[in-house]
Amino acid sequence: MNTEIKTEKKRSYELPLEVMLHDAKMQERKGRAELMASRLEVLAWKISRDELSFKEASELLRQEAEKFENEARGLH
Repeated sequence: MNTEIKTEKKRSYELPLEVMLHDAKMQERKGRAELMASRLEVLAWKISRDELSFKEASELLRQEAEKFENEARGLH
């Protein structure tokens, strides 16, 4: 019975931490999604403004993908 009380206390301390970590992760994901949407909007704008061909547009997308890959490597 003593063990059950300790477990309940431990869980009551863990819960707020878990909630805080979950909230932080969700905020991070939201921020990344907003950034990604913004970057895609800029690419679409550039493609339209400059009337890029499909080859030019695909190269622009490849360059953007390379930026993402480099950013991802920098995070690890």
